Amino acid sequence: MNEKLRAKIAADETAYGLWVTMESPAVIEVAAELGLDWVVIDLEHGYLSYEHIANHLRAAKGTDLSVIVRVPSHDLEPTKRVLDLGAHGLVVPLVRSAADVEQIQKYAYYPPRGERGLGGERNVRWGLGLEDYIRRANDEIMIFPMIEVKEATAAFDDIIALDQVEAVVFGPGDLSSSYGHIGQWEAPGVGEEILELVGRAKAKGIASAVVARNADDVVARQDQGFGMVALGSDVGMIVRHVSDIGKALGHTTIDHRWF
Repeated sequence: MNEKLRAKIAADETAYGLWVTMESPAVIEVAAELGLDWVVIDLEHGYLSYEHIANHLRAAKGTDLSVIVRVPSHDLEPTKRVLDLGAHGLVVPLVRSAADVEQIQKYAYYPPRGERGLGGERNVRWGLGLEDYIRRANDEIMIFPMIEVKEATAAFDDIIALDQVEAVVFGPGDLSSSYGHIGQWEAPGVGEEILELVGRAKAKGIASAVVARNADDVVARQDQGFGMVALGSDVGMIVRHVSDIGKALGHTTIDHRWF
């Protein structure tokens, strides 16, 4: 499922991705055609449904693109349904402790590693590929804890010490809000703390992921040691591009600092 992405992490190469919030499968097709390594489909925010997730996964079939889904909660229902659709991994939001990640792992992995139940859905080719899938799923599914609240920074060493945690995702905006700086992307001190955590993860062979806001930020994040850098979000990149054109035409009212 994640061979290309894992190879880049192992080789300490930057893996480039895209944050997906739109429903059109064409977004995934374009990402694959561009040679991106991974996408995260956001089921936590916005309006995407399980049907949209399935269509995105269909668009990625036959490519080496890792399709990760950010689930909306730590509950069983979204975890099992997303994986039964065939997701290659999960981004876990609002992690506050290692126990939060272990809960998701329990739901995501089959016994004896976890408690995931069997189903005859898309992931097992409607039952035709059941044996092959369950033989390799526990090893191939990736779980990405999201570091976006200050409790997660305090528990960071416990989180990255967990088995099968290969990468973590940083959310600078929400982390800034957690420290009392709502509306700032990287509040004073937050950027420095993130980089310190990135270094601690890297020392253990664990990659760090982040969404960049523009081309200069992509280069900066790569230089800072992030092993997974999203070039932006689909909607955000449209807003950013239109905004840049607008500014070139003399219009300065669009603020795209978040994208």
